[in-house]
Amino acid sequence: MRRTLFNDEHDDFRAAVRAFIATEATPHVDTWEAEGMVPREFWRKAAAQGMIGFEVPTEYGGPGLDDFRFNAVVAEEVAYGNAVGDNFQLQSDVICAYLCDLATEEQKARWLPPFTQGELTFAICMSEPGTGSDLRAIATKARRCDGGYVLNGTKTFVTAGLQAGVAIVVADLEQRHDDGGGGLTLLCVEDGKEGFTRGPKLEKVGCRAQDTTELFFDNAFVPAENLLGQEGRGLAHLMRHLPRERLSIAVVAVAVAEQALAMTLGYCKDRRTFGQPIGNHQGLRWQLAEMQTEVSLGRVFVDRCLQALLDGELTAEQAAQAKYWTTEMENRVVDRCLQLHGGYGYMEEYPIARLWRNARVQRIYGGTSEIMKDIVGRSMVL
Repeated sequence: MRRTLFNDEHDDFRAAVRAFIATEATPHVDTWEAEGMVPREFWRKAAAQGMIGFEVPTEYGGPGLDDFRFNAVVAEEVAYGNAVGDNFQLQSDVICAYLCDLATEEQKARWLPPFTQGELTFAICMSEPGTGSDLRAIATKARRCDGGYVLNGTKTFVTAGLQAGVAIVVADLEQRHDDGGGGLTLLCVEDGKEGFTRGPKLEKVGCRAQDTTELFFDNAFVPAENLLGQEGRGLAHLMRHLPRERLSIAVVAVAVAEQALAMTLGYCKDRRTFGQPIGNHQGLRWQLAEMQTEVSLGRVFVDRCLQALLDGELTAEQAAQAKYWTTEMENRVVDRCLQLHGGYGYMEEYPIARLWRNARVQRIYGGTSEIMKDIVGRSMVL
């Protein structure tokens, strides 16, 4: 169906992003996956193209575009290019919202200019070895001291954990508040601080070009000026921005499914069995028709959610529905597309293999499918 979400400005931007990804990213993916990270120089180039931090105000070096459609364009084109890891989403869709919404003027002046130039990247540290979806069970502790806080704990599965110049750490403040949010507090730990160390790069099934690691805090001092938002309001800050993060994941899920289906259609036209293209066989045609229908349904719903976000009407339940259904659909479609490629689909030289192994984590991070269903279920009158 014809998409009505974007205007000419978005279309022109999409063409520029597509050309950039085709030139600067796609040819290097094998190297980046082997090295386990995307080089800093790529982010500098992407920043120079205006692809990072859209809503950062102009006085801090950003374009000042409060329009999530630009974020969606980048996410989709990265997926179509089968190119890089999750850093675009992390920096522009997640981190940027925290900084613009919660940072003080001093923090914005300190962090946003290098952020928009691709010189400074952030990581956000929620998950712990014994804590996943239950944020209230976080064991990392922060204690007030003269001039700031002392931080102790371990964070795992930290996206961009190796390269990040600043880690936003979700910690439980020992002096708790009675505001319904427990003692969860967001503290920004800058690279090189004593007591802050990083583990080795974690070896993942997919998303291999995205550096992921554990971070350790052993009596790490965090100055008071690195408090992000309000003490004890960390859970509320996280909940405020999780719908946007989950919609971002849904945007990628639909784009990946579209790309997988496009690859498979081309393969089904070229691959011949029993004297005809395999796509001519009824059983395969039906599978392609089913996938096309699912992808189309996902596209319409996600575009509607994007419009709701622009209008300030997107709810946590709608974002959870989008994240849950599209990522499950993405995995069904990519898996069936690999199946239609036969043995070739399981070979790393075929792009469908990368899509297949990268897609699996979408059902886990940002809130598992089970948590998404629980969010939707609790909102219903049962």
